Amino acid sequence: MPAARSGHRHPARPGRGSLHQCARRALDLHRRLGRRGGHSRRLGLDPRGRSGHPAFGHRSTVEVSKTLRPSQDADSIAGAVDIKTRSPFDKRRLALSGYAGGSYNDYGGSDTRAGATASNVFGTNETFGALVSVSYSETNRRPDNVENAWTLGADPAVAATFGRYYLEETLFKDYETKRTRKAVTGALEWRPSDQLRAWLRGSFAEFNDDEYRNTLRFTYSDGKPKAGLTDQAGEFTGARLYKALRHREQNNQITTLNLGGEYTFGNGAVWDATLAWARSEQTYPHRDELVYRSGTQTLTYDTTNHYAPTYSPFAGTYYSTPSNFSFRENTFRSNTTEQEDVSFKTNYELPTVIGGREVTLKFGAKYSTRDVSADEERFRDRTQTAPVNPGALAGLLSDRPSQNYDYNLGVKFDHGLATDYLDGIRATSTTAASRRTPQSITADYSANEDILAGYGQARFDVGATNVLIGLRVEKTDFEGSATSVNAASVLTPVTVSRDQTDVFPNLTLRHNFSENLIGRFALTRAISRADYTDIVPRLLETSENVDENGVTKVKTTVSRGNPDLKSTLSNNIDLGLEYYLRPLGVISANAFYKDLSDYRFTLVTAGVPYQPAPSGFAEVTEAQNADGHLAGIELNWQQTFGFLPGWASGFGVFANLTLTDAEIKSRASYAGRNTFVLPGQSDTTYNAALFYEREGLSARVSYTHRSEFLEAIDATRPGLDLWVEGRGQLDFTASYDFGNGIELFGEAKNLTDSAGVRYYGVKERTYEYEKFGYNVFVGVRFKL
Repeated sequence: MPAARSGHRHPARPGRGSLHQCARRALDLHRRLGRRGGHSRRLGLDPRGRSGHPAFGHRSTVEVSKTLRPSQDADSIAGAVDIKTRSPFDKRRLALSGYAGGSYNDYGGSDTRAGATASNVFGTNETFGALVSVSYSETNRRPDNVENAWTLGADPAVAATFGRYYLEETLFKDYETKRTRKAVTGALEWRPSDQLRAWLRGSFAEFNDDEYRNTLRFTYSDGKPKAGLTDQAGEFTGARLYKALRHREQNNQITTLNLGGEYTFGNGAVWDATLAWARSEQTYPHRDELVYRSGTQTLTYDTTNHYAPTYSPFAGTYYSTPSNFSFRENTFRSNTTEQEDVSFKTNYELPTVIGGREVTLKFGAKYSTRDVSADEERFRDRTQTAPVNPGALAGLLSDRPSQNYDYNLGVKFDHGLATDYLDGIRATSTTAASRRTPQSITADYSANEDILAGYGQARFDVGATNVLIGLRVEKTDFEGSATSVNAASVLTPVTVSRDQTDVFPNLTLRHNFSENLIGRFALTRAISRADYTDIVPRLLETSENVDENGVTKVKTTVSRGNPDLKSTLSNNIDLGLEYYLRPLGVISANAFYKDLSDYRFTLVTAGVPYQPAPSGFAEVTEAQNADGHLAGIELNWQQTFGFLPGWASGFGVFANLTLTDAEIKSRASYAGRNTFVLPGQSDTTYNAALFYEREGLSARVSYTHRSEFLEAIDATRPGLDLWVEGRGQLDFTASYDFGNGIELFGEAKNLTDSAGVRYYGVKERTYEYEKFGYNVFVGVRFKL
C-alpha cells in the first residue's frame, strides 16, 4: 500500500468560477479561463489561495471588462481584469497608509495581517517619485476533511461487488497549517513634464505553507467483500487501518521587474512601451510521511446519510490502540518547478479625423516568452528493521486528541518526534534502492511558449452610438518535453511541438437611448490556452494493492498530459440594457452566448492499456476536448436609498442572478453518452447584499450561492462522474471612518459554516466533505 493516498481518484481540479457572471466575480472567472492557474501558466497564484500576489500592497484599482478589446490579451474567455498600480504622483506629497488586524476561526487557528505603503515626490520641481510597500500575513487553519474513494465492481468473478458501487477506502484528515506571505514592492517614477513619464517597478513575494496532516485511513480494498454489499453499505473481512503523519512544506518565491514609459505628443497621440520580467520558483523542502498499519480487521460502512456516514471502527477501541499498529513505511517526495517570463509590449494611440468624423486609432504589438521546468523525486522505504523502523507507534504519539467532525480519531502524532525521525532517516531512505520509478522520471517536464501578437482598433461615434471595431492576431509557438518509461524500464524522450495563429475580430457598440438608458452589444472572439501540465507528455503514477476474490492485485492510476490537447476558442455575442436610477443605482439585463470550440474537460477512463503497470492496464485521468456552448441571462439591481428620510437614506441593495444553459458534445461516446452539461458551470448563481453607508459607517451583509456543477467525466462508469455540490455563504463586513485618516474594520466570513462537498453521481457517494468554519477578522487602517 502507498502512504495515505489522499488524492485517490482525484482529478485535477478545474477552476470553479462560472464563465459569465457579474463584475464582482469576474476576477475569479479571469483566473479560471483567462490567466491560467498555478505554475503552469500564471506566476504564483494558486486556485486555493495558497500564495499571495506579489504586488497586493502596490495595487490601487481593479478594472473589470466583460468583453475584450483588441488591445487586450485574447487569452481570457470570461473577460479581462486590469490591475492598476499606485503611483507616487497620485498625491504628490509624503503619503503613508497601512493596515493591521487579526482573526478568530471557530475551527481553531487564527490570522494575522499587516501592511504599509509610503510614497513621496522629490528632486528638482518634484519630477521624481518613489513608492515602497510591504505586507505580511500569517494564517493558521484547522479544517475538517473526509474523503471516500469509490469504485464500481467490474469483475464477474467477484459476485459481492460486481455491478455495485463500493468504497475502497475512507480517509480522515486532521490538519494543522501555518501559511505565511511576505511581500515587498517598490516603484521609481520620473515625470519631467505632463507629456512624459517613465517608471521602474519591482516586487518580491514569498509564500510558505507548513502543514502537518494526521490521517486515519480505513482501507477496505486490503480485504475481501462479503455478500450483501449494496451501493450504500458494505462489509469487508481482512481489511486494514492506517495511521499516518505527513509533513508538507511548500515554498514559493516570485520576483518581478517592470520598466516602461509613456509619451504624449502635441497632437494628442500617446505612445507607451513596457518591458517586463518575472521569475518564480516553487519547492517542497518537506513532503515526508510516516505510516503505520494495523492487522486485519472486519470493517463495515453505511453512507445512506451522506452527511454523517457510519463506520464500524468507531464503535470500538481497536483503531485508537497504538499496540495494534506496526511500522509500514516512510515516504519522501521533492519537487522543484521554475518559471521565467519575459515580455515586451508597445501601443500607439492617435486621435484623428476620417471622413469628417473624429476617430481614435490604436495599434500595438506584444511579444512574450515563458520557460517552465519541473523535477520530481519520490522515495519509499519499507525496511522493517531499525533505524528505518522507528519502533512502537506509542513512542511517537502525543496526548493531543485528534478530531474530525464528530469522529474521534484517537490522538495525534507528536510533530516534533515524528519530524526528528523523518529528518534523521532521510539520508538512509532516499537512496537509489528506495527511489520510486518510473514515478521519479515521468513526472518531470519542460515547456517553452512564445506568443507574438499585434492589433489595430478604431473608436468613433455615430450619433448616439459609440463604436469600437478592431482585430487582434496572436501567433503561438509551443514546445514541451518529458520522458516515458515502458515495462522494461527503457527511457524514451517524448516531445510535443505546435504552432498556431489565431485571429480575434471585435465589434463593440454602446448606444445611449436616453440619459438613463444605455444599450450594449458586442461580437468578440477569445482563447483559453491549456495548462502546460495538461499538454506535455508527463505522467504521474500511483500503484496500490487491492483484493479481488481473495487474490491481491496491483491497481495503477495515472494522471497524464495529452499532447493532442487544443486551446479553447470562444465566439461570443453579448447584448445588454442598463437603466440608471436616481440618485444612484442601476438595473440591468444582459444576455450572452458563447460558442465553444475544443472546450477542455477532465476525463477518467478505467482499463486503459499501460505497459509499466503489472496488470498492463491503468485508470487514466487526462484532459480532453469537446465542442459546446454557454448561453445565459444575467439580471442586476444596485441602488442606494437616498430618497429615504434621515438616517435611513444610507441603506442600499445589490442583487444579481445568472441563469445559464450550457453543454458540451464529446467526439467519442462514453458509456453511451456524448452530451454533457458544461463542466465547471452552474445553472444558477445569485448573490444579494444589503448595505449601509452614512457618516463614516459602512456595513454590508451578503449572501452568495451557486448550484451544483460537473467537475469530471468518467468514460466507462457514469455513476462515478464527479460533481461539486451547490453551496451558499453568508458574510458580513463593517467599518467606521473617524475622519482623521483612521478607520476600524471587521469582517465575518462564512457565517453559515457551509461545507465544500464533492460526490460521485449521487450524493450518497460523497467523495469529499470539507469545512473551514467561520472566520472573524478585525483591524485598523490608516491614511496619512
